Amino acid sequence: MRHPPRSVLLAVTGTVALSLGATLPVVTAQGATPACTVEYSVTGQWDAGFQGAVTITNNAAAVSGWSLGFDFANGQTLTQGWNAKWSQSGTTVTAVNESYNGTLGTGASVSAGFLATRSGTNAVPTAFRLNGTTCNVDTDPTPTSTSTTTSTPTPTAPPTPTDPPDTGDEPPVLRVSGNQLVDADGTPRRLLGVNRSGGEFMCVQGRGIFDGPVDDAAVQAIADWNANTVRIPLNEECWLGLSTIQTEYGGARYIAAVEDLVARVEAHGMTPVLELHWSWGQYTGNSAGCSDVHASCQKPMPNMQYTPAFWTSVADTFEDDPAVVFDLFNEPYPDRATATTAEAWQCWRDGGTCSGIGYEVAGMQDLVDAVRSTGATNLILAGGLAYSNDLSQWPAHRPTDPAGNLAAAWHVYNFNSCASESCWNSTLAPVAAQVPLVAGEIGENTCSHGFVDQVMQWFDDRDLSYLGWTWNTWDCSSGPSLISDYDGTPTAYGIGLRDHLRALNG
Repeated sequence: MRHPPRSVLLAVTGTVALSLGATLPVVTAQGATPACTVEYSVTGQWDAGFQGAVTITNNAAAVSGWSLGFDFANGQTLTQGWNAKWSQSGTTVTAVNESYNGTLGTGASVSAGFLATRSGTNAVPTAFRLNGTTCNVDTDPTPTSTSTTTSTPTPTAPPTPTDPPDTGDEPPVLRVSGNQLVDADGTPRRLLGVNRSGGEFMCVQGRGIFDGPVDDAAVQAIADWNANTVRIPLNEECWLGLSTIQTEYGGARYIAAVEDLVARVEAHGMTPVLELHWSWGQYTGNSAGCSDVHASCQKPMPNMQYTPAFWTSVADTFEDDPAVVFDLFNEPYPDRATATTAEAWQCWRDGGTCSGIGYEVAGMQDLVDAVRSTGATNLILAGGLAYSNDLSQWPAHRPTDPAGNLAAAWHVYNFNSCASESCWNSTLAPVAAQVPLVAGEIGENTCSHGFVDQVMQWFDDRDLSYLGWTWNTWDCSSGPSLISDYDGTPTAYGIGLRDHLRALNG
């Protein structure tokens, strides 16, 4: 996926006017502390929308649940939020705590963010209510008005990794045998599970490492759906700890957090799939997700400057854990930049100078070579063109893998070009007859599951693998979010995958 509801973009295609640190009138009382304070900031703004954040501080008695309310003044419309359950009725916006951040002690703070549309003026709200109590004011003595410039809240450091409990289950070490994935005993295996988004965008936006909890209870909730695989999107600048990334969210801290999540996934007997989602390289051509050179959106192809180094480091980190699967690049789309499909497939495999792409491209062969140069023999996945929805020439351009452990990755949503059984029969089935096929992302934006039911049935009939997008508590009406709570409560869309996995593996 590449759209804002999943990736939480700071900017969108079009004319972007970024506005950081919006001025918010804050009312304070002389000599008194308000029962609660709220800082509101516009952290990003463009011609038709904006990104905002709130930081709530409770100065009164501790609460075990919270609800924040405020009103938009200029017809703004909430489209998505995170770190709270966001809703809007008329002009009134409400943010209710998630299960993991409901406790708010005296003096404690919590932050949450959102995306919204706008038209013209974007005045900030002037009044905030926490559990019915008006914030930023005190009734006695008479308050006076001041003006304070707010800024993006300082994120907290990620928790120190801890050893996960040992459930006694171990994920299989997978290898390619013909057109199947098999374990060490030669038994055919399927990857069936979910994506756990967050590691690709939180760190580059300075808001953390993962979106929501990734502790043992959160991973157990995934396992309770009878999933056997968790795909974990990553950000190459955060992994490499480049200077643009806050130190608490990059380099060694980021790597340690990923290692910890991998260990938890494996402790529950599930296969971790590490994939490169957001990467460096400036691209402003057709279907550009952002104009930023940094790893802040999906780029058409990986780059030679950092991506081989990223995969060398990832492979070095996990070469002694062959159960970890490597997914080279989320959704390539050089076909949107190059003049012909033939050029696009050549760019996909060989990289180098690709027409329409302004940086030196790392092809899939470069990335396979980077992984294998470390001695790692882990299973590798490679997605095709058209955001991994086109595998028509994948066999003809298949990279050479000295370990012989390379499979094809494919993505499908109800709005993709190849989203019908006739297309799958004509273009996908021939690929699946030659090489193992993993649908790394399946989903729909309808807040229902009729389409993914059809996808899963087609894949079940051929004993193929698939992973649902995504295990995050976003609004399923604006993007394919499987859950409404990290305890595993499914959305109207997610219930289809949950019930299907339980039926298959129950």
